[in-house]
Amino acid sequence: MGRQTAAKPLAISARPGSFAPMSIYAIGDIHGHLDLAHAALDLIETDRAKYGLSDAPLVQIGDLVDRGPDSASVVDLFAKLTVNDPRVTCLIGNHDVYLRNFILHGQLRDGRLRPGIDWLYHRMGGRDTLRSYDVNVEANPEDILPEAQMRVPATHVEFLKNMPTHIQFGDLFCTHAGIRPGIPLNNQDPEDLYWIREGFLDSDADHGPLIIHGHTPVDQVEHHGNRLAIDTGAAYGGPLSAVVIDPDGSAALLTPSGRQAVSRHAAA
Repeated sequence: MGRQTAAKPLAISARPGSFAPMSIYAIGDIHGHLDLAHAALDLIETDRAKYGLSDAPLVQIGDLVDRGPDSASVVDLFAKLTVNDPRVTCLIGNHDVYLRNFILHGQLRDGRLRPGIDWLYHRMGGRDTLRSYDVNVEANPEDILPEAQMRVPATHVEFLKNMPTHIQFGDLFCTHAGIRPGIPLNNQDPEDLYWIREGFLDSDADHGPLIIHGHTPVDQVEHHGNRLAIDTGAAYGGPLSAVVIDPDGSAALLTPSGRQAVSRHAAA
């Protein structure tokens, strides 16, 4: 499929700035569902008004794209929000990395994928994303890359290139997948931040800050004491969750009828 170049690994990249402890909002993995994204944003605006949290930051936890029908529109929405609203940060997820690496380097595979699977494999969702940019994914494979490079706007590419891997507010640390326990947060492998499962999900270690993450779908938002899992499976027909987290780590799910407290369970 055209000429491929090796993708440079992402550097560990926090959104610049020093952030004091405060309540924050977070949205889980959107995976190309524009309607769900707008509904989550509406819930947050309603909660801001009710609780006087007009200045509270909003973190989208990554995986804007793939599997849903509206990835291009979701990227456009958050690319504009992060420019126009300083409260909004959009972290990079592994699916966002796939799109970025394909457009920039023609790369389809990631070393963590099983043999025989690449970004255009039907269950990965890459074809859904390219369709949303009006790319003919039924074309000859060598023609897909140049058409995608032509159709994905430069503003989207720049946005993807500059998405941070994490952001921290006091004792709240947000990243797409999780962290490698036992390694200082400022020395994490960026691939772990958007890929890790084993070693993190089963850890009962005190990580210092509460780790707020997506990546691994759960039936409902789960608070494990040391981590808060907020990917509730929008990629597979589940809901998209929006939550508010207080500086002490207590969390609530935002619903049309108001806040629902998220109970803490034992770690891991």
